[in-house]
Amino acid sequence: MSGPGGPVLGRRTVARSARAHALAVLRVRSTALAVALLPAAAAVILWVGRTTGQFGPGPGWETARWSVTGLAVVALACAAVAGLVIARGRPAVSPTVPVDERAAPDLHALVRDLADRLEVPAPSAIALTPDCDSWLEDRTHSGTATGEGSARGGGGQRGTAPVLVIGSPFLWWMRVAELRALLAPVVAGTGPSAHPDIAAARRFVRGLDAAVANAERPMERPDAFGHASAQGPGPPGAPEPAEQSGPHGTAAPSGPRPPSGPLGRAARGGAAVLRRVVHRLVGPVARLMLRAAGPHAAAMEQGVAAAAADRAQAVDHGLRAAAQEQVGLAYAGWDRLLTRVALPAWRLGLWPTRLDAGVVCALTELSRRDRLAEGFTSRLGERPACDLLKEPGNVDGAVSLLAARLFLGPRPPLPSASGPHEAAPEWTPVEWSAYPEEVVDRIWRAEAARLFAALDTTGPAQPAAAPRPAESAAPPLAVGRPAPATTVGTAPRTAEGDGPLSSRYGRSAPDDGTDHELPGPTLARVLDRFASPGGVDALAARISAEVARAEAASAPGVIGASPGAGSLPGAGDTHLAPLAPMGLPLQPPRGGKELLADHVTAAVCCAAVDTAGATPGLDWLDGPALYVDGERSNELGALVLALVEDGEAAGLRDWLASVGVRPEKPVRLV
Repeated sequence: MSGPGGPVLGRRTVARSARAHALAVLRVRSTALAVALLPAAAAVILWVGRTTGQFGPGPGWETARWSVTGLAVVALACAAVAGLVIARGRPAVSPTVPVDERAAPDLHALVRDLADRLEVPAPSAIALTPDCDSWLEDRTHSGTATGEGSARGGGGQRGTAPVLVIGSPFLWWMRVAELRALLAPVVAGTGPSAHPDIAAARRFVRGLDAAVANAERPMERPDAFGHASAQGPGPPGAPEPAEQSGPHGTAAPSGPRPPSGPLGRAARGGAAVLRRVVHRLVGPVARLMLRAAGPHAAAMEQGVAAAAADRAQAVDHGLRAAAQEQVGLAYAGWDRLLTRVALPAWRLGLWPTRLDAGVVCALTELSRRDRLAEGFTSRLGERPACDLLKEPGNVDGAVSLLAARLFLGPRPPLPSASGPHEAAPEWTPVEWSAYPEEVVDRIWRAEAARLFAALDTTGPAQPAAAPRPAESAAPPLAVGRPAPATTVGTAPRTAEGDGPLSSRYGRSAPDDGTDHELPGPTLARVLDRFASPGGVDALAARISAEVARAEAASAPGVIGASPGAGSLPGAGDTHLAPLAPMGLPLQPPRGGKELLADHVTAAVCCAAVDTAGATPGLDWLDGPALYVDGERSNELGALVLALVEDGEAAGLRDWLASVGVRPEKPVRLV
């Protein structure tokens, strides 16, 4: 459409289309209400007919009147219950870190100025998410949408402005002008949200969605504290409202609590069963209405998005393309930082406190390595968007902790000897300066301990054609000697010895018909094992089994536990937690020899640190790294892989000699 009035007319046409679809959504609600009122209307007609004499006082008419009246009462009661469930349903709310105006006056001023330029209501609040995305989120169901946007809503005549959710990596990597250009089409979406029909249609669809989700949840069970808990869909780690937060982070009922003991548990269990029955009965009705309203709701949202994008065309149009380039770059750096740098720390129960500052370092390193990123480092001289916050460090810490909780999922209370249950260990913060010592070195020591324990368990290498001893004929998962525990902070132990592994080397092995001494934890022992024919597959299988067992446990401090991993099915009352709560890509599963190569690399790194003066370090893009004479050792991985895959030890021996590592010296494991 051309002409001076073209863009305005196009925007109005799209907005009218969105409102038309909103009315179609509301007609579904009106139709359902009309169906629920039909028996009541019929009953009224029958009773009025009796009064006027048109429907005689015969027994047939009396039976019809009372039957229809009973049906009307049942229909109205069911409609009231269904309406209450849908109206009070709380849809999933994204876990975020709220940023009030006192903590970020400049950021709120930027968003308000942007809203004024776009001639739309300002968002009711601003929150940050540990993800590379930004959106508007209506939280009227949860009662969290407060602020200036609510006051502008017109006392309920217009919809409450939604909350603006901003991806935290954008604040630290983008410049202020780029952030404004990025947020322009998002903030423009508050205009249609203020329309009463669109707001009502959205509330109705969210209520239906929540009712369907409640109906699909598994049966609620009282937990260890007697509270009803459901293990169903919903964002893991999502904080409960403050008024519902009980001890140990569990949901506590508001108001008077039922008495404790068997009667109290029975009362809570009965209430949970009744609530579940109601949700199951309302679920099909809500699903039917959601199916009818779904196409219109999707078309309404498409119209809202198109109108918002068209409205934002006049604001910072020249910077829009540059801002979108930064979105892709920020996502690449954020993904790599989380999976290769933060994930190893999270597996230890540690959380890096400055993830957003770390993504700047990662992207700066990427700019230095990648020719396609040339020129991006010159942007660092401009004002970063995180300067819009009063205390960027505190906000970064809160977002970083939320990322750890989202990635690993919620932690249930752990059993203890002092009582039936106690709170799970809280996350331990770690600064980037302490990352090499607190994370990298601990991972290497634990993996080296697992490697040498596997060497002890599988015994000496045997030729492929030679029969194995009777006691070692069992598969790797059923060997006679269990592997040592790899919990950080404790010395690994085995069933035969009551001391740590480092003190057991040199002691006599169990009586298996031979007279030999257990060799110490030395690289020479590892190299000799791989130089001998046979035995590598058994060693790889043993390590794979131990890593799988650690992943199933997923306890804080266990090396190798995958994020979100829970206990295996059938293991008591536990359940499998989602593997990727945030939808972030995880590392692909590793094979046995790949895991074995990682453990051999860890043993080599420990030996280099102990005897050659090397130091553990952090590479912002690749995670844990070994530094020799201040430079990162890049060739070690290929040499270890050649050893594991082909049994080629010459290259690794030459590297050890050049670095100054003595293979015969014991490796410190704890």
